[in-house]
Amino acid sequence: MDLAKIGRQLGELVIFQNLKQDPLVAALKKFVCASGEREKSLGASAVAAALYPEGVDLTKAVLDRVLKDDHFYVRQRAAGSVPDPLILAQLQAELEALSEAAALLPGHSGHPSWRAEKMDFLTRYEAHMERVSIEGYGQFAAHRAFFMAQDGQLVPVRHPDPLLLSELYGYEEEREKVLLNTRALLAGLPASNILLYGDAGTGKSSTVKAVANAHFDSGLRLIQIEKNLLQAIPSLLDELAENPLKFILFIDDLSFASNDSHFTALKTVLEGSVAARSRNVVVYATSNRRHLISETFADRKGDELHLNDTLEEISSLSARFGMVITFGKPGKDLFTTLVLRLAEHSGLDLPEEVLIREAEAYAIRSGGRTPRAARQFVEFKIAMDSE
Repeated sequence: MDLAKIGRQLGELVIFQNLKQDPLVAALKKFVCASGEREKSLGASAVAAALYPEGVDLTKAVLDRVLKDDHFYVRQRAAGSVPDPLILAQLQAELEALSEAAALLPGHSGHPSWRAEKMDFLTRYEAHMERVSIEGYGQFAAHRAFFMAQDGQLVPVRHPDPLLLSELYGYEEEREKVLLNTRALLAGLPASNILLYGDAGTGKSSTVKAVANAHFDSGLRLIQIEKNLLQAIPSLLDELAENPLKFILFIDDLSFASNDSHFTALKTVLEGSVAARSRNVVVYATSNRRHLISETFADRKGDELHLNDTLEEISSLSARFGMVITFGKPGKDLFTTLVLRLAEHSGLDLPEEVLIREAEAYAIRSGGRTPRAARQFVEFKIAMDSE
């Protein structure tokens, strides 16, 4: 094994040039290039310091970085382009160098140690390219949910809500509509933007999160966008257009004042424009307002020449969603069913009549019967029983 050559290649990465800044790969290059015993020891310590927080398997750690790296080659392949043979040759050379480096062991009992093995990175990488439409690349390969920062950049959610569909009770018909639309998106079929409308606590946001979690392994990612950043959606759509994954743009608790400039941004996205959304993106929004616009009597006394047209435009924003799904407040029977199912799922062992009576009292104190009130009641009782 020509360590000098491997070290030189690690320092001259072209396709995987992002990895030159990665602490583990940088430490590995230092280890490979070390000449004396003291340098070898320092290099091994640097590798261990970068590796140990995520485990002791060096080969796996380097391969994981290779598969998740975001660069022009993976974007071209994901878009269906065939790279030039010269680029393919460079890819093979870099993968071979990374594979050789990732197979190295400390070689001295006094050095920090790790596990490593010889692995064909090229074969693994080609297999990944075959699955890139569901596994993704870059940050989309590593994370399932994102939010848009104030500067318009996507930031991974490090600890997303792990909510499962099996943990949601009631509203099965409403959730099924969201699921069917999402499956159409994943299948590459026309899918609708959806407005989930209803009272607070009825499970609108939970439905969107649970649906996204259920289809992560099918190539679905969730991007939450605050209302004041809606004007950034067109540029985001351009960024996502060539990505092989599918995306839900999630706008939670949506409503506008009648003079809100963000209204126009959302209307443009929903209606379609020069930067119309691509087939791999849908907008799912939740709201407690059916018409989304907070309209006052003052709005009706304006002096615009076409006042009626303006009022019609702002009051019909919800109609621009392909689907509007209503989550109504549950009646007593549904609320009781929710409480009993949640209690059973949580292992809360109380007589049924006691649960129902106390849950009704809790709902009155909490502002009414909702799935949220049912869940909070069961959690409250469990906490009280544990004391």
